[in-house]
Amino acid sequence: MPEINFQIQWPDGTQQSCYSPSLVVKQYFTPGEEYQLTEFVEKSRTALNIASDRVQKAYGFPCSRALGQLKQIESKASEYQKLSAPKVLFIDFEE
Repeated sequence: MPEINFQIQWPDGTQQSCYSPSLVVKQYFTPGEEYQLTEFVEKSRTALNIASDRVQKAYGFPCSRALGQLKQIESKASEYQKLSAPKVLFIDFEE
């Protein structure tokens, strides 16, 4: 199963490399696009859960790394919820 990393920038300018065990994230994000914080979290949740489900279908167990990445994204996003119109920049896929 092809895995992929992707680079994002949080509303405060900090950058982060994120992981997905599946290329499904390419269906949800566009490099160079800015997403409202809640939209970014929702898209991440959908894509990473699908990716984990694909691992489970192939190997018989969910992808703990994908689910851990999702929890980290949700936790970090909560730090910015009180900002006025916070956005996340999807920088690029790291292939």
